[in-house]
Amino acid sequence: MIKANYMVALKSILDKETNRFLRIWVQTLVPPAITMTLYFVIFGSLIGSRIGDMGGFSYMEFIVPGLIMMSVITNSYANVASSFFSAKFQRNVEELLVAPVPNYIIVLGFVGGGMARGMLVGLIVTILSLFFVTIQIHNLAVIIVTVTLTSMLFALGGLINAVYAKTFDDISIIPTFVLTPLTYLGGVFYSLTLLPGFWQQVAALNPVVYMVNAFRYGFLGVSDVSLWLALAVVLGFIVVLFSYAMYLINRGIGLRS
Repeated sequence: MIKANYMVALKSILDKETNRFLRIWVQTLVPPAITMTLYFVIFGSLIGSRIGDMGGFSYMEFIVPGLIMMSVITNSYANVASSFFSAKFQRNVEELLVAPVPNYIIVLGFVGGGMARGMLVGLIVTILSLFFVTIQIHNLAVIIVTVTLTSMLFALGGLINAVYAKTFDDISIIPTFVLTPLTYLGGVFYSLTLLPGFWQQVAALNPVVYMVNAFRYGFLGVSDVSLWLALAVVLGFIVVLFSYAMYLINRGIGLRS
């Protein structure tokens, strides 16, 4: 259990992080909504009408869960990466480190802010998708668990990126050269069954594949991988990244000058 005074500190960080992205909602919430709307129009309506069915569903129905998950991933990551680096750049993080609260409260506060933005954008994209397709829900619990765990995982990734970043340009390297390729190759736009055997094995090494498929199972009831394996993979990565983030914060790596 978290002590009452620690809860006050956690709530304070969460409030600050939430107000931060809500205050500039034109920059944080509107762009992903516009981008995903373009995906719906171009890939879902225009290209999807030529592709036909995918896995027994219309192409639009098939890609909607993946596009929602893609927006959650990118926004959860970006929020923590930019926010924590800004705190480090402005020396605000040093005040947090000397505060009488454990470091895990700091980590949870920033990660919670990233999760709030990621899931809010995901909700906005879900609402927008209703203008293009009728969404069906196979298992709501799976949807909630998957989006929560995925958002937490990539928020942790954004924090680790910010710890190592030395300039604002450094926080865009991982999203550009790692996150984007993994997302586009994560089964958002296609079923893994379309790939040759060798490339299916290669795709199995991509963690985003498991998140997208678990999320798609929650909506459509179909998945290219085992649901329990997918959730286990996400949980495993969360444990590893949280432990590593705590190690970095406790040692002050990249934080103390």
